[in-house]
Amino acid sequence: MNIFRNILLWISTNEFLKKKLPHFYFVRKAVKRFMPGETLSEAIEAALNLNKKNLGIVFTYLGENLTSLSEAEIVKEHYHNVLNEIHTKNIDAEISIKLTQLGFDISYDKCMNNYEELAEKAKEINSFVWIDMEGSKYTQSTINFYNNVSKRFSNTGLCLQAYLLRTLDDILNINPAASIRLVKGAYKEIPEIAYQKKTDVDKNYFNAAEILLKNSLHSGGRKVFGTHDINLINKIKDIAGRLNVKPEFHMLYGIKTNEQIKLADAGYKVKDLISYGEAWFPWYMRRLAERPANVWFVIKNIFS
Repeated sequence: MNIFRNILLWISTNEFLKKKLPHFYFVRKAVKRFMPGETLSEAIEAALNLNKKNLGIVFTYLGENLTSLSEAEIVKEHYHNVLNEIHTKNIDAEISIKLTQLGFDISYDKCMNNYEELAEKAKEINSFVWIDMEGSKYTQSTINFYNNVSKRFSNTGLCLQAYLLRTLDDILNINPAASIRLVKGAYKEIPEIAYQKKTDVDKNYFNAAEILLKNSLHSGGRKVFGTHDINLINKIKDIAGRLNVKPEFHMLYGIKTNEQIKLADAGYKVKDLISYGEAWFPWYMRRLAERPANVWFVIKNIFS
């Protein structure tokens, strides 16, 4: 499985394949499993349907590592439009943003201004903004950014990745009242900084989850667990039950939807992450790498 994963992660960063593969019909057909479409209107239609099933939504407009502030401005305006749609259509939804979409690689100050505008808009409509985590070279700077902005906006949260060796220390060093979304991680990282075996990642995820749940006993902030691993989910539910706290779960669009609905029906807060946009290819390859069994779904689509 590690070989499959490494191949998929390599494809996600290969510029030639990023340009060529998305034009193949079978690739575009297979990606439908993970996203309702490329446009905001398609994402909203899917969100309204999922809201009817008691599932909340996290919208994320795909793209990263923009190379100009004008592109970042366009992304900021797009997310303004998303927040307006959430408000006017009364959607139970939030947004999740990569800082490099807002100009983080180019200007920290401009990125901060863009983010604060969106956080302020989200605050006005009683919504929330998540800061997504990118590759490991951004980990510390993203944490620093969150620590800064969260002092002024309580409606903002940070994503942390369980496959990084540093994550337990990061959780212990961050304000216990911070809103944290814990995921496994989906970028290619070297053994010196990231666990390579699934069993090790799962163990670190569980240990991190336990700390977060204990933090939630005595502090504010949301503690969210982004995973489709039912075994992990059940372990988190068990710990939460003993602590008498209620965990929140985030899962990807199109994956284990029935399990999402079961969790919501059991009284847990569940949000479905809807990703969309034209820049879907690197994200899609990372989704396959997270769970190489999904490759068989793609192969079935090729021959169907």
